Amino acid sequence: MEGQYSEKVMEHFRNPRNVGEIPDASGVGNVGNPVCGDIMRLYIKVDENEVITDAKFKTFGCGAAIATSSMVTELVKGKTVDEALKVSNHAVAEALGGLPKIKMHCSVLAEEALKSAIDDYLKRKHQPSD
Repeated sequence: MEGQYSEKVMEHFRNPRNVGEIPDASGVGNVGNPVCGDIMRLYIKVDENEVITDAKFKTFGCGAAIATSSMVTELVKGKTVDEALKVSNHAVAEALGGLPKIKMHCSVLAEEALKSAIDDYLKRKHQPSD
């Protein structure tokens, strides 16, 4: 695995940031890739100013899937929901120092998990409370 991955990918694989769940999450995104079997669940906590104050993940997958999950949580903390929506898979891959072409789908999964969590947050926010 070492040779084809940047040191930053290896670092996030060995020591992933923000692993776990947020029990009272503002939004949860679940995505999976049936081809490679990777599954990502991303949790976000959003404050009253629409700022993502926390992000955590649980990922079942390869080293690149874990590294991209870790990096996407780092990239969105402190950003507004609107800013976070602009985080692309390319930004995730770039922040990791690049990914091998055959692993770019992992960064796409990370972007989709983020967008899914934000989508969930927006749905919850606009539901009338009882």
